[in-house]
Amino acid sequence: MDERKFQVQLKIRKPVAEVFNAVVDPKTLTRYFVQTSSGPLVEGATVKWVFAEAQDHPFDVIVREVRKNERVVLEWPGGHGYQTSVTMEFKPLDGENTMVQISESGWHADSPLSLACGNAGGWMHMMCCLKALLEYDVRLRAGGAR
Repeated sequence: MDERKFQVQLKIRKPVAEVFNAVVDPKTLTRYFVQTSSGPLVEGATVKWVFAEAQDHPFDVIVREVRKNERVVLEWPGGHGYQTSVTMEFKPLDGENTMVQISESGWHADSPLSLACGNAGGWMHMMCCLKALLEYDVRLRAGGAR
């Protein structure tokens, strides 16, 4: 079966440790991405994420791998009864800038393409909101839900 996957990336003008912590720490994550998170992203944990746009549908996020300031690997529902794998890579460009790359794989070829495309847009939106928060202290998602 042919697998669908994608990758998005964005440069954030902050040191890698600050960017990484903003992703794994639920106090910061809820300022720009999810409405609630049941805990930090630590290896072996299952965390519940609730999005403002889908409050009645919390997502179980299984944290498979965490390498501080380098990488986070998650699994979560891809739709139609299977999980997809999300890999977040944090690459220092120099002491003050970080490239964040997010890839998601495991989409089944018989699933609607709109599922993978929607998530690609969602991860890009997440990174834009992260950039706005860390670089300018602006909360882009505030008031953005239905």
